[in-house]
Amino acid sequence: MGMRSDAWYAGDGRDPYIHRAWMRRGLPTHAFDGRPHIAIANTASDLTPCNMHLDEVAAAVKQGIWEAGGVPLNLPVVSLGETQVRPTAMLWRNMAAMATEEMLRANPIDGVVLLGGCDKTIPALLMAAASVDLPAVVVPGGPMLTGTFRGAPLGCGTSTYALAEEVRAGTMDRADFLRSESAMIRSKGHCNTMGTASTMGLLAEVLGTTLPGVAGTPAPDSRLLEASHETGRLAVELVHEDRRPSTILSRGSFLNAIVALAAIGGSTNAVVHLLAIAGRLGVELSLDDVDRTGSGVPLLVDLLPAGRFLMDDLYRAGGLLAVLREVRDLLDPTALTVTGRPLVDHLEDARIWDPEVIRVRADPLQPEAGIAVLRGNLAPLGAVIKPAAATPALLRHRGRAVVFDSVEDLHARIDDPDLDVDADSVLVLRGCGPRGYPGMPEVSNMPLPTKLLEQGVRDMVRVCDGRMSGTAFGTVVLHVAPEAAAGGTLALVRNGDMIELDVPARRLHLDVPEAELAAREPSAAARAAYAAPARGWERLYVEHVQQADTGADLDFLVGSTGSAVGRESH
Repeated sequence: MGMRSDAWYAGDGRDPYIHRAWMRRGLPTHAFDGRPHIAIANTASDLTPCNMHLDEVAAAVKQGIWEAGGVPLNLPVVSLGETQVRPTAMLWRNMAAMATEEMLRANPIDGVVLLGGCDKTIPALLMAAASVDLPAVVVPGGPMLTGTFRGAPLGCGTSTYALAEEVRAGTMDRADFLRSESAMIRSKGHCNTMGTASTMGLLAEVLGTTLPGVAGTPAPDSRLLEASHETGRLAVELVHEDRRPSTILSRGSFLNAIVALAAIGGSTNAVVHLLAIAGRLGVELSLDDVDRTGSGVPLLVDLLPAGRFLMDDLYRAGGLLAVLREVRDLLDPTALTVTGRPLVDHLEDARIWDPEVIRVRADPLQPEAGIAVLRGNLAPLGAVIKPAAATPALLRHRGRAVVFDSVEDLHARIDDPDLDVDADSVLVLRGCGPRGYPGMPEVSNMPLPTKLLEQGVRDMVRVCDGRMSGTAFGTVVLHVAPEAAAGGTLALVRNGDMIELDVPARRLHLDVPEAELAAREPSAAARAAYAAPARGWERLYVEHVQQADTGADLDFLVGSTGSAVGRESH
C-alpha cells in the first residue's frame, strides 16, 4: 500500500523535488522512500501551564516513530490554557479542532499522534482527528502530583473554591489563603482532581484512542515517557494497518465512555465533548443516551470533587483499567482500541491495589452516579447535573429564584448584605451559554452569598446556561438548553418565581403559568449583556454555534471531510 505522503514526495519531477528539498534539513534520503510520515500534533505552550511538558513527551514519541521505521514531524497546533484565556477556552475549542483538522489534511502526513492535557486540548484534537480520519492515537499529558498545605492534600480547583469560600465566610485568614497558592501546583501536569482534563484523558482511553493503561499516568512519572515511546511505535503500525478513527470509534465506544464517566465521577464537561466528537464521526449519540446509559452506574473512584483522593492515588491504586474491570459487564465488548483489540481484552490483568481509592462494585461510593439529564419548561432541550458532587438533600428542592442577568451582575450583587436571598433560594445566572457569553464559561457554580456563608450555608441549588469546572462541586444545574440568548425560558425568569428541581424524576420546572410566560419579554439587562461581536472568530462562532444539548460545535463543522489530498501547491 502506498503512503498518502507519496502524493508529495514520490517521483522525479519539479514538484516532488520542491517538497523533498525544502524538508532536507537533516532528514536522510531514505526518509522519502515511502515510509510513513507521522505528525505529532503538539499542544505544548508556556501559556497553557498544564501542557508545558509536552515537548518532552513529543521527544519520546519521536524516538518510537523512528524506531518503528517512520518519520516523526512536530506540528504545533492551537493550545488552550483553561486558567488563562478569556473569556473562556470553550470559545476556541471548535477553532482549535478546525485548525488542527485543516493542517492535518493540508500536510504530507500519513498518521498523527495527538498530545493534549488541559481541558479543551484532547477534545479538540479528537474532533479534528475524527473529521480528517487519518490513523491517530492520543498521548494524554497526565495529572500533576499532589501538593500539600498545612499537612493536608490540595486538589487543584476544588481546594481553590473551598478555601476561597472559607475566606469569604471569615473562617480562614486571607494571608493563609495566599500562602497556599505556592503549594497548590507541585509539578508539571494537569489538574490532579477528577476535573475535565483528568476526565477527558481517561475517556480518551475508554474510547479506544490511547495505548491501554497510559491514561492517568502522572506527568512527572517516567512511565509516561516509556508509554509515549511505545505510542510512537504504535502510530507507525496504525498507518500500515490503515486503522483510522472511523474504524475504532463506534456507538459502543461512546456508550462505554458514558459508563466510565459515571464510575470515575467525571466532569459534566465530558458531555458536551463526547457529543461533539460523536457528531464529527456521524455516530448517533444524545443526551438521553448519557442519562440512560450512565444513570445506574455506581461511583467507584473516591476522588475529589466527589470524594477524598487525587489522581496520583488513582494511578497507584490500579488506575482506569482496574475501575473498568469492575463494570466490565456494562461495557460493549465489541468496542475496539488503537491496538486493534477490544477494550475489554485489556482488563483481565487489572487489579485494585487500594480499595479505599477504587471501590469494588459491591461497595461503591455511591450506588448511582451518572450525569442526570433534566427536562422541563426551563430546559426543554435538556440540562445536566452531577449528583455525585451535589448535596443529596437538595436533589429534590423548591425555592424562589434570585436572578442575575450576567456574570458582572452576579459579582456586583452576590455579597450585598441587602440581597433578598435565603438558604432555600435558587440562584439563577443567565447569558452564559454558547451564544450569549460567548463560549459557555465555567461560571455555573456561582459563589454563595457572603451573608449565607457566615450562617454556615455551604451549598444551594444553582441554575445556569453555562458550564462549571470539573473540579467544582455543589448542586448545580448547568448546560440549560436552549440558553437565554437563544430564546430559552431562562431569559424569562424573574426574581421570586418558584423553581422546582427533582433529580430522581429528571425534572426542572419554572412554576409560572404558560400564558404568563408567553406574555413576558426577555430581560432587557440580560439582552444588553449578550455577546455581539462585530468581526473575527467570535462573530463566526456566535452565528454558527449549536446548543449544548448537541455538543456546542459549529453547524458547518459537524461531520467529516476525510483525508483526501488537495490540489498541488506549485
